[in-house]
Amino acid sequence: MDLYPLIEKYPELIASKTGKKLGDISLENIINGSITIDDLSISKGTLMLQAKVALEDGKPQLAENFVRAAELIAVPDDEILSIYNSLRPYRATEKELEAIADKLENIYNAPICAGFVRETLEVHKKRDILRKE
Repeated sequence: MDLYPLIEKYPELIASKTGKKLGDISLENIINGSITIDDLSISKGTLMLQAKVALEDGKPQLAENFVRAAELIAVPDDEILSIYNSLRPYRATEKELEAIADKLENIYNAPICAGFVRETLEVHKKRDILRKE
């Protein structure tokens, strides 16, 4: 199935995180309040479609990026920022990084992102850049 360009061939498949369709997003709907800032965030399904487009175009790394982004859709923005800060050297303990990975995997169903946190934990242990308890 040739999906590219998705916006031209299948605009009806593009949806926001809240389920609004691409056609629902207009200046008029923003002004009248039927579209809010939450309606402008991309959905997990749309990101997965973009991953499929990337794979069909022979771009597996780009597809992987879209899949990781899709995993993070369920994670609140403030939590993503907190995780990002925790991944910096000397910012988190081993237990804290383990807890972040577990939460990503078990609560947010983000196993790939959880794997990256676990990989970071191993690197931090080897380089001795974990925060001391």
